[in-house]
Amino acid sequence: MDVIQAIIIGIVQGLTEFLPISSSAHLVFITNILGVQESLAFDTMLHLASLVAVVSYFRKDLLHMVRSFLSSLKDLPRGEFKKGIQEDPFKRLAWLILFGTIPAGLMGLLFKDFFESLFTNLLAVGFFLIVTGLLLWGSERVSTGDRSVKDMGLKTSLIIGIAQGCAIAPGISRSGATISAGLFLGLERELAARYSFLLSIPIIIAAGLIQVQEIGSVLDNNAAAFIAGFIASAVAAYLAIKLLLKIIKERSLMMFAYYCWIVGLLTIIFSILY
Repeated sequence: MDVIQAIIIGIVQGLTEFLPISSSAHLVFITNILGVQESLAFDTMLHLASLVAVVSYFRKDLLHMVRSFLSSLKDLPRGEFKKGIQEDPFKRLAWLILFGTIPAGLMGLLFKDFFESLFTNLLAVGFFLIVTGLLLWGSERVSTGDRSVKDMGLKTSLIIGIAQGCAIAPGISRSGATISAGLFLGLERELAARYSFLLSIPIIIAAGLIQVQEIGSVLDNNAAAFIAGFIASAVAAYLAIKLLLKIIKERSLMMFAYYCWIVGLLTIIFSILY
């Protein structure tokens, strides 16, 4: 992999990590188009770049959440935990993200090998892209957008967490599945997107820690390409977050549903013919 290829892959991964069109599917496409062999180490670098982007974008919210989370722990011995969670939206959000991460973690441990085996199956990738489109379409049809953070509970966080876990499948967009789940549950549109982005942080950290050893073994041989891809992915991911938050506030997600349907159908046709 040369520097130009790494930059192209980084941009594609960064954009599709947070736009609801499935980064896993597009990484399959772009690596095949460029004739580049998939690399677990490079994939880890790109996900860490996404982490840098989302942490940078939501740094103020995250700082508030960390402080509020620590404060809520102090509330436990005083018997004020429930009251604090009800009154402080950042305390509530921090705990909701913690609980919402559990389903994806369990599903990753149980089904990771099965879903990873589908990454070379273009028919499966195309099918799951169509599923992503249906989720986006359906959520836009039924969304009420009237529930705020104070209306979110454990059930809501777990359902959205399960949706995140389903994104292990190539073609199921993590952001698409979680945002759609939030909209199905009636969350305010911007809240559904913000919660989706924040919910990605623990999972990306966990995946990075598991795979971080892979990075050191290859950095010495291809450092320039890896660094270039990392920077390109981080910048693209940051812009994707900013763009999607603007779109979800001002417009519909249907454009992404149509995109997933078209690309998914073309992928299925290609897999059958070739």
